[in-house]
Formats: sequence, C-alpha cells, structure tokens
Amino acid sequence: MLVARSRARGAQALARVRGQGRDVEHRVHYADLSRIAEMKRVGAEIAAAEPRIDVLINNAGGLFATRQITEDGLERTFATNHVAYFALTHLLLPRLVGTEAARIVNTASAAHFGYRLDFSDLQLANRYRLRTAYGCSKLANILFTRELARRLAGTGVTANALHPGFVATHLGQRDNGVLAILLRLAMMVRAEPAEKGAETIVYLASSPAVASVSGQYFYQCRPGVLSAEAQNDDDARRLWEMTTQLTGLG
Repeated sequence: MLVARSRARGAQALARVRGQGRDVEHRVHYADLSRIAEMKRVGAEIAAAEPRIDVLINNAGGLFATRQITEDGLERTFATNHVAYFALTHLLLPRLVGTEAARIVNTASAAHFGYRLDFSDLQLANRYRLRTAYGCSKLANILFTRELARRLAGTGVTANALHPGFVATHLGQRDNGVLAILLRLAMMVRAEPAEKGAETIVYLASSPAVASVSGQYFYQCRPGVLSAEAQNDDDARRLWEMTTQLTGLG
C-alpha cells in the first residue's frame, strides 16, 4: 500500500511494485500530505481498507525555497515532514497495535544537526530559511519517534528513525526554480541511488536484529549519531502535545 500526491508518479510506483511478480495485492492512495484534512481522509481510508498493518513507513518529505503557509496556517515543510507523520501514525495506530510485532519507521536525516525547535515560532514566521525549516522538520521526526516509542512501550509495536544518506530523489524539485536546478545537479554528482537510501528503511522494517529495538536512530543499518537537541525528551513531549493541539488528534 502506497500514498502518493501525484497520480502519474503514484501509478508508476505501483507498476514497479507489481512488476516484481509477487502474488500480492497492492494499492495506492492519493493525498496532499501538507493538508490536515487530507492526512485525516487518507488515514481513515487506509484504516478501513487494511485489517492489519505490519509496517508503517513514514517517508513523505518536502523542501521549499520560500515560506509557504498551508490552509491550516502551518509552514509547509513542518506540515509535510512532521505533521503528516504524526497524523497518519495516530490514525493507523489501532491497526498497528492489533498486529503482532508491528513496526513504525520514520525517515529523518542528519540534517537535524545544528538546529533546535523554537516552540514560540514552530512555523518560522520570524526566521524562515530553507535549511532551517528542513533541519527543524528532521529534528521533529526524531523527537516524534522518541516520544512515540515511549508511548508504545509494552504494546509490541516498535518505532525507529533513520538517516537514509544523500539520496537521488525528487525532493525540492516541484518546479523549475533555482533550488530545483541546484538540487538536480547536486544529486547527479553526489547522491546515492534510491535503492541505497532504502537499505536502512528495509532493515528497520524487516530485520530480526531490531525486532525489539525502539526509539532509536539509525544510519547505514547501524545506530547513528544524534545531536544533543535530538535527545531532549522534554522537547519530544512538548512537540507531541503541540502537534496534538494543531491536528485535533490525541
């Protein structure tokens, strides 16, 4: 089961998965994961369609050259990269908890280093910079994972985060602006193929070695290094509480 924003790219991804030749039913759901109403709609659709969920991989991401505000009054990077993880996970938790040894995998990034969440300005109204918005959103992914793991203790469901490395994707390339051009060039020269970036995701989703590991951060299938800010459990709880208020979920 996949979630995509673009119907064309969603259909392409679905065709690739089906091309693997396995006799498994695959579906794609469509939603703009920067909008809370869409997060809730697609979460409800998936919960209704899937009686059990063994693995939830939160991997949606955005990178925007200018500050954009969603219909919910949220900065778009924060909405897409963090709030979508929170909302979909919350809506699918009954299915995950009802499945033996389910796993949640959240794609974060080493880009969290050097940033700290300003809880008085989570939407970056006063200091928007592309790198700040992205770095803070990736820090939010890790803090969310830590608090989620704490709350899931004893349920049999694990939650872990990871840094995939610098991977060739479509991140930040929605238009033909300067940012998109620079990212395309950088990815052509330095980026790893998508398959390489997916290795740690697959490891956390399936390896027996991490079946009982929860609340951790990985890179290249090994425990990764975190900033001090990413280990602040008070901030993790505060972010959870504020996101609960923003989404009306909790």
